[in-house]
Amino acid sequence: MTENNTPISLLEYTRNIRNVLSAHPGVHGVWVVAEISDVNRHPSGHCYMELLQKDERGVTVAKMRATIWKFILPKLEKKFQAVTARRFDNGMKLMLRLEANMHEVYSISANVLDIDPSYTMGDMERIRREILANLSKEGILNLNKEKPIPLAPQRIAVISAAGAAGYGDFVNQLSSTPEQFAFYPLLFPATLQGNDTSASVRYALQRIEMSIDFWDVVIIIRGGGATTDLNGFDDYLLAKAVATFPIPVIVGIGHERDRTVLDEIACVRCKTPTAVAAYIIDAMRNAENIADNLVNNGLNAVRQRLSAQHELLARAETIIPELPLRRLNTEKLRLDSAMQQVVMTATGMTANAMQRLKLIPDIIRNAVGERLRNASERLEALEKMTNILSPANTLARGYSISRVNGRALRNAGQLKPGDVITTQLHDGTLQSTVTNITANPKTVS
Repeated sequence: MTENNTPISLLEYTRNIRNVLSAHPGVHGVWVVAEISDVNRHPSGHCYMELLQKDERGVTVAKMRATIWKFILPKLEKKFQAVTARRFDNGMKLMLRLEANMHEVYSISANVLDIDPSYTMGDMERIRREILANLSKEGILNLNKEKPIPLAPQRIAVISAAGAAGYGDFVNQLSSTPEQFAFYPLLFPATLQGNDTSASVRYALQRIEMSIDFWDVVIIIRGGGATTDLNGFDDYLLAKAVATFPIPVIVGIGHERDRTVLDEIACVRCKTPTAVAAYIIDAMRNAENIADNLVNNGLNAVRQRLSAQHELLARAETIIPELPLRRLNTEKLRLDSAMQQVVMTATGMTANAMQRLKLIPDIIRNAVGERLRNASERLEALEKMTNILSPANTLARGYSISRVNGRALRNAGQLKPGDVITTQLHDGTLQSTVTNITANPKTVS
């Protein structure tokens, strides 16, 4: 490349760039994938935006201004809306057919010639599938779906846009039921369109959770009308907040054609705010029917019990006059039986006594004879012992009895010298005079 040291004007330089761009086929009519931001539908009819490309960390690695001129904008918006049921807006990923343009004042930009809405649909569906897959992997995909709706959901926390027609329709339908059910809805305002949707709804959920014990259900509703951006509902953080919310969440985002991630993970999904109101009213009617059935069943049970008691009373009225006679007859039979038992018992006892009386003389005779025999034997034994121990027999065995002054002599201390002792022997008596007394020595133990 040869260098040209002759300076040129900036205008000429920008025109050279434009000429180069206009001659290069790689920048005209090329399909480009990019995220759009700063979308500005200008009162002039043109639409201005920024085209972005971000890396995996979310850092912008390429950026360019783009314009959709007013003569083509209505056609592209109609085409995009017919397929996606929404307008393209900030944060969307689009496939655009671009034409590079160099303006002397506004520098390089791109003119949008066409949009392929099928790519956006596919990308949004991919995002939804990824969010649902992540929730499933974490085990929280069906947490809110599994929460039972209260039998009578009257205390309702409503997340909706302040002043939105959908919220007004919802409240009006709740208050116009023929049954005049009592509902207590309270609005927690939130942005339900655009890039702020996720953060705004999550903040409302946080506020509701601060008084969670008061609420039966949470309702997220968004009115119908012109279809606007629903990308905010296809958000992982919002989906996780709804899936793990401690009470049932009912959604009715007013868009019958498409289903967002919230429709897949909420406890109940209705098509519109009025459909949500109809669902709650039906729940109240069902609760009323259950209550009516309980009351009717209770009344029927009471009636049956009263009827049974009346039958018992009627039977009692019939039986009561007979009871004394029956009781008297029963007691008479019992007395007769007792008397018979007494007679039989007395007869038996008398017979036993008579039998025993008959045996008494024999028993007495036997006892007396036995006692006499025993006494006779004892007398004989005593007689023998008496004979053996009699003084005559004792003297016959060589013993003698000494007396002094007619008294039997037992010890030497009764004597003194000169006393006359009479001694009886077996075959006679003798007398002797005491001349000397010698005491036996005492034995010391």
